[in-house]
Amino acid sequence: MEQAPGPNTDSVEKARKVLAQRACDACLGRIFHPGTPGGSDLERGQALRAAAGSAPTSPDECSLCEGLCGEYEALTQAALTALEGHEFSTFLVGSIVDERLARKERELAAELGLALPHALKQSINREVGLRVEKAVGKGVDFKGPDIAALVDTRFNGVKLQIKSVYVRGRYRKLSRGLPQTRWPCSQCRGRGCTRCNGTGRMYPSSVEEEIAGPLMAMLKGEDHALHGAGREDIDALMLGRGRPFAVEIRRPRLRSVDFEALERAVRERSKGLVEVSDLRACTQADVAALKDADWRKTYRVLVALEKDIKDDQINRACATLSGSPIDQQTPTRVVHRRADKIRRRVVEGIEVLRRDGSLLELRITGESGLYVKELVNGDGGRTKPSLTELLGVPCSVTELDVIEIHDN
Repeated sequence: MEQAPGPNTDSVEKARKVLAQRACDACLGRIFHPGTPGGSDLERGQALRAAAGSAPTSPDECSLCEGLCGEYEALTQAALTALEGHEFSTFLVGSIVDERLARKERELAAELGLALPHALKQSINREVGLRVEKAVGKGVDFKGPDIAALVDTRFNGVKLQIKSVYVRGRYRKLSRGLPQTRWPCSQCRGRGCTRCNGTGRMYPSSVEEEIAGPLMAMLKGEDHALHGAGREDIDALMLGRGRPFAVEIRRPRLRSVDFEALERAVRERSKGLVEVSDLRACTQADVAALKDADWRKTYRVLVALEKDIKDDQINRACATLSGSPIDQQTPTRVVHRRADKIRRRVVEGIEVLRRDGSLLELRITGESGLYVKELVNGDGGRTKPSLTELLGVPCSVTELDVIEIHDN
């Protein structure tokens, strides 16, 4: 059998210079990794040392790794201990190495005229990663692992980077006065004060907490966030098939979700005020697509007229608004948190469902981003045209429900 070529003369001479600085076999192989034949860094180093006729140096005596190449088993055990109790399908091992050591190996390679070496950090990642893979029986994922163990060789610690779990579905909100997301107290910003009775919040709960609470308990997560396809006002109901949403559980210890149990748990926790359906797993990319999509919406709106108006006037005003573009300057009620600019939106249709004296019930369908309350009241002329402007009579919304969010 033909043997693989050994180290060339130039490599052997340079290897002697490295060995003179007390390099272990693994570090010697790393320094000569680019362009030098051999298997692993350890095997390459052993071949170079044998060709140079030098005695072996233990990792503990090595000036390049200062013993780290002899600690692979200990680093592996530290990573496995940190991973205990976590559910995952894929993983990755990373490491932090003292910059002093990294700089030393780069300077040595430059002095010898060698290409950049196979860094000590890369060797640790590979050697510990292979050992962890064998121990846990799970696959390595270099792009998006469920969990990554970052081994800090400076302090013998391990930090876990855990990918969030995302669950997508639709929610129905059957109670007024319940915000979509957590709402910190405006006075103390969540610290607790007399205004909020020490709770740090404006409202006792939210749709986010009613959904995320059971899921946090199920997955043993540390934090959560709700990402919705828009949001309804706090005093509005979310009816029909519900609003598309995704809930994110951050740093979960477990990753398997029982969707039927989650539906029941949300209903029980909220006492029927929040319902979820169509639950399924999703990705961070799905969340971005959900938030970026345009969603047509249909509303049921109760409108109070300040004085009596004839039916034909109301019908003409609704006909004028239907199918028309509406210019809406950012409403005064949200301008503190949104850019103050004019946005053009289309009202796809307005239907008068019933009239009871000065009270109208309307069905309004509009494109994503239409401010319905301002479409009715005109917001002091910031929305044009509006029902108030066309009727010449002040109109106000007394009740508003989202009855359908149409599929994109």
